[in-house]
Amino acid sequence: MSDTIERNMFYGAKPIIFEKAKFLRKNMTSAEKLLWDELKNKKVGGYRFRAQHPIDIFIADFYCHSLKLVIEVDGKIHIGQKEYDSGREHEMQFYGIRILRFTNKEVMELLENVILKIRKAIKERESEMGYTID
Repeated sequence: MSDTIERNMFYGAKPIIFEKAKFLRKNMTSAEKLLWDELKNKKVGGYRFRAQHPIDIFIADFYCHSLKLVIEVDGKIHIGQKEYDSGREHEMQFYGIRILRFTNKEVMELLENVILKIRKAIKERESEMGYTID
């Protein structure tokens, strides 16, 4: 992968963020593992997703660079979490990245619906970006 593409894909993420992402990949929640089994190997829409992907100072649960699409799996919301998530969303929107959010419960109990919503978002992003995968 060229240096320019890699820099663009990670939006200037620093080494400490990569270290944390590596740790998070090895320690996914049950819901993240379940969704990752569906997303990996281009199973959903033919696009490559990356797990625990560094973006600037944040780590996205799942990221598709060609669509600029982040998928987040949210656990229990704690004090300050909504404000933090809002800041993350603002930062990612600055980069033109769209975010889909699902709860652990949705992924664990309604996986088919989650996948349908992801497929719909993929189609929308394809249209917005002016391309499709055959």
